[in-house]
Parts: sequence; C-alpha cells; structure tokens
Amino acid sequence: MTRDHLLQPDLVVPGSILRLPAEPLLAAGLQGLILDVDETLVPTMSREISEELQHWIAEMRQFFSLWLVSNNLSQSRISAIAEALDIPYFLAARKPSRRKIRQAANEMGLPLEKVGVVGDRLFTDVLAGNRLGVFTVLVEPMVLPSSLPRSHWWRNLEVQISRVLGAKLHPSPLARPEMLSKS
Repeated sequence: MTRDHLLQPDLVVPGSILRLPAEPLLAAGLQGLILDVDETLVPTMSREISEELQHWIAEMRQFFSLWLVSNNLSQSRISAIAEALDIPYFLAARKPSRRKIRQAANEMGLPLEKVGVVGDRLFTDVLAGNRLGVFTVLVEPMVLPSSLPRSHWWRNLEVQISRVLGAKLHPSPLARPEMLSKS
C-alpha cells in the first residue's frame, strides 16, 4: 500500500457519527464496528452520553457487534462511557498500532474483513484500520452543542497532509445526504 491509501478512509461522513447510517456499512458486508471514543462518541473530557448517541448505538447494535478502542489512558472515564453504552472496551490502544483493534475483532469473533473502524482522526483511527485492511470510516469530531466552536488544529493538519499525499476526503457517495440520519 502507498501512503495515500493508508490515509484514505473507505467512507467519509459529512458530520458526526450520529449522521452515519447502517446501510453503507451493511452494504460493505460489515458485522462489527470498532469505535473510537474521544471526539468520535463524546467530546474530549466529557463523560456525558447524549440521548442522540444512545439512540444511534441502539440502532447500530441491531446490526453490528460493537467495541470501543481508545487511545485515552483514563480507566475511570473510558470505563464510565463504556458502561453507560454497555459496550466492551480497550483503552491505551496506542493507535495507529493495530494490536487492540485486532484484539477487539478477535473478541467479537469476526474476521477482519467483517469489521469496520469508525473515528475522527486520520493518523490514528483511519491509519490503524487501513494498516489492518479493515473498512474505515472518518467522521467529524463530536463537540458539545453549547460550546464555542473549537479549533481542531491537529485534525486539520492531518487532513491537509493526507490531501497532499493524495487522499480524497470528500463525503463518500455511500454517505449521500438522503441516507444520513438527521442528527
């Protein structure tokens, strides 16, 4: 694989994870999803699980095995989020390391070609998933609606570098607006 392929997500969602429908994932043959936590499911430092996220998780659980894999080191925070969502988890994953993603797929009892990785970062979530050859989904960072717009300078830098290396980060055809939920 060339570098542009390692940074190229299979699906780019024009919004947060709440706008990711099951249909394109099912069409890709996926049976399991490995979800990042910080800024993918909840804003950084938050332990609050929104009603919208609970609804999205309940919908996805109908179709997929779910697992959380986070680089975060906070056992108390990540375990509280995982317990609130009733999803098993690994923390301190050190993505783009593939180890914990592979381990989560094994725990789900699924071959890698049936697993997708969903996250907000190219150089951690997408890179780790692509290094394993799993389906990768890039979502926009989750932020608190009440907070001021926050600069995601690190993510923006990753996007710029990825584009220079040839990654196409426009919303995917599979993520047509009519397929996306209204969250």
